[in-house]
Amino acid sequence: MISGSITLRRTISTLTHLCQRIKQTESEIVQMFKLASPKDETQRLSMTQKFPRNNPSVRTLDERFIRILKIFKWGPDAEKALEVLKLKVDHRLVREVLKIDVHIHAKIQFFKWAGKRRNFEHDSTTYMALIHCLEGAGMFGEMWKTIQEMVRSTCVISPADLSEIVKVLGKAKMVNKALSIFYQIKGRKCKPTSNTYNSMILMLMQEGHHEKVHELYNEMCNEGDCLPDTVTYSALIAAFGKLGRDDSAISLFDEMKENGLYPTAKIYTTILGIYFKLGRVEKALGLVQEMKAKGCALTVYTYTELIKGVGKAGKVDEAYGIFLNMIKEGCKPDVVLVNNLINILGKAGRLADAIKLFEEMKALHCTPNVVTYNTVIKALFESKARASEAFLWYEKMKENGVVPSSFTYSILIDGFCKTNRVEKALLLLEEMDEKGFAPCPAAYCSLIDALGKAKRYEAASELFQELRENSGHSSARVYAVMIKHLGKCGRLSEAVDLFNEMKKLGCNPDVYTYNALMSGMVRIGMIDEAHSLLRTMEENGCTPDLNSHNIILNGFARTGGPKRAIEMFTRMKNSHIKPDVVSYNTVLGCLSRAGMFEEAAKLMKEMNSKGYEYDLITYSSILEAVGKIDEDHMPAGL
Repeated sequence: MISGSITLRRTISTLTHLCQRIKQTESEIVQMFKLASPKDETQRLSMTQKFPRNNPSVRTLDERFIRILKIFKWGPDAEKALEVLKLKVDHRLVREVLKIDVHIHAKIQFFKWAGKRRNFEHDSTTYMALIHCLEGAGMFGEMWKTIQEMVRSTCVISPADLSEIVKVLGKAKMVNKALSIFYQIKGRKCKPTSNTYNSMILMLMQEGHHEKVHELYNEMCNEGDCLPDTVTYSALIAAFGKLGRDDSAISLFDEMKENGLYPTAKIYTTILGIYFKLGRVEKALGLVQEMKAKGCALTVYTYTELIKGVGKAGKVDEAYGIFLNMIKEGCKPDVVLVNNLINILGKAGRLADAIKLFEEMKALHCTPNVVTYNTVIKALFESKARASEAFLWYEKMKENGVVPSSFTYSILIDGFCKTNRVEKALLLLEEMDEKGFAPCPAAYCSLIDALGKAKRYEAASELFQELRENSGHSSARVYAVMIKHLGKCGRLSEAVDLFNEMKKLGCNPDVYTYNALMSGMVRIGMIDEAHSLLRTMEENGCTPDLNSHNIILNGFARTGGPKRAIEMFTRMKNSHIKPDVVSYNTVLGCLSRAGMFEEAAKLMKEMNSKGYEYDLITYSSILEAVGKIDEDHMPAGL
């Protein structure tokens, strides 16, 4: 009997202070939760002045109840505490209990227990309180079950509740479930407001579901009394911008102004970027003036788009002037803006100004990041500075605690390859591997191209194979470079094998890959095969560029005789791909070799009118051919 009674005893802990509690009698436990005397209670309430004394349902939770809940979790002891403290189970109590810092399972058990009490039903406030608890605990499966239970229950769900449900599901990356709940609640429980639609639209935006955003906008407009506001337009304009539907974004911008809404700086900035992208520079600059006239202050993001767009349009001095004016007006630049301006100056060959701006960053309270250093290093290589100087910046960034990225190594490798320091580039590739970076196709592409140009074809093939083994694939550009060099060294069958291999692997050949293979074919006289590949390229949805046509034109000019070359040249002039100086010189050489000097003279006059210069070799060959003809027709004895 004794042993039986021992097994029935609740085991809590071996800690001394908890063991003592086991020994307490029920009356002692009751005493532990005994309410304070009326006098004490009056004094306590007069000090806090928070809750009326005659309403136990709004009384703050007694610390003793909180303590017992933390120790015993939810169970008979906590239930007993509620009884002794005379705490009425209502919505406020449930919300207060769910605020306590106890284990999430205790909250779930209490919530379920409360839902089974007589004369009590959970409402939207208690459901939302538990949903937020579950969200905080990362219990998204349980959270989804609770949301479903809430929708099935009789509780009223307001538009604000629906907005909050959408937000929590969005944060949990449960987009499809959010859409499902939205339409369930919309159909049965409440009519969404503009704010509810905005919550849905913003969630879809954050998760990249841009197409669905437009559908919701149309639904919103069809509601009749649910009109889009500034938040709606901001999300929609941003969505269309990301989808490349620039005209739709601009139309919405005009529409919101017609509806009496004022665009925010964020909306103006989005449209500004679109105008610059479309090359409508004057329209973009006019938009900035409109912002100022409307009293809408330009933000650092607006200035970034403005400087970037003006710089891209080739107006480097204006871009720098905007930067100086921005500082005068008290708008603090950030590192993204400075990086863009350094890039603009570097590409314009103004290396000294780019480095000067870098040095001013400290005074501007901007800390250079990896992108800043990458931009400066790239500018150094592009301005033909010594490779050793670029490498010093690489060392400088490490000294300043900035960790090089994969792109840093790619820039350095490409730069060293272009300055014929292939061995240094190979060492950097090895260092990149040691640092744990994934194989970078751009870096391999630069090295394979440099080795191919140096006629180190075996070394190039080894690197290509290494990239395939280490990453499981190669980019279309790496394939193109490898195919180009295999074609140059006469290994066309291997080039064709690589071309077919990349298609089997699902790596679609791009225009550079097709050009590389066509060039290899032309090199060994396979003109018809190359011309056939040009047609295949178009059929497969890959648009040929000017270089594609020049490759075939060169093939016809060298082996097909002037007729086919002239026919293709004429087709080019009548198409959207117009001949360039290379095209003209190719045909000019073909005409000179065929002795068609009148046609050559006409073509030279046409070239002059277009401002094209003759190829010196072609021009010399024409003069030589004319001289030979003159000699042949010269009377004997003269």
